[in-house]
Amino acid sequence: MNIASATQIPKNLWQRSIVAATATALGMLLAGCVTHLDMLPVGTVQLTGAQEIPAVKTAATGSGLIIVTTTKQISGSVTTAGINATAAHIHLAPRGSNGPVIVPLLKTGEATWSVAENTRLTDTQYIQYVAGDLYVNVHSETYPSGEIRGQLLAN
Repeated sequence: MNIASATQIPKNLWQRSIVAATATALGMLLAGCVTHLDMLPVGTVQLTGAQEIPAVKTAATGSGLIIVTTTKQISGSVTTAGINATAAHIHLAPRGSNGPVIVPLLKTGEATWSVAENTRLTDTQYIQYVAGDLYVNVHSETYPSGEIRGQLLAN
């Protein structure tokens, strides 16, 4: 036997090594992405009186981040300014329409309203979120049906 034949790798061993290396690399790639695959983009919201139906003339504003995972877990909060808010909710309806409350928000700070821990959307609500048909509405004594509103936009 010469040195060249002794150092050659059998063809089937070479093929198995390539398959194993490819599988390992793919596994490592997927393992690094798994924590990101279960989450949709963060939903941002900008609240103004002009988005209310009908529109409200107010200097009040708000903004926030709402996170919805593919397991339908929802979390996040909105912060308001220029409003003495009495309640805040996430509603189900497309832009330009009013809809029912689906997630009440809890007052967790002077001007902060948050989703309660362990809150989940239903299958229908999740589909509506992906479609852009959820909005945040903040109410006040002056405007009990809502002073500022913002459509949740999954970025």
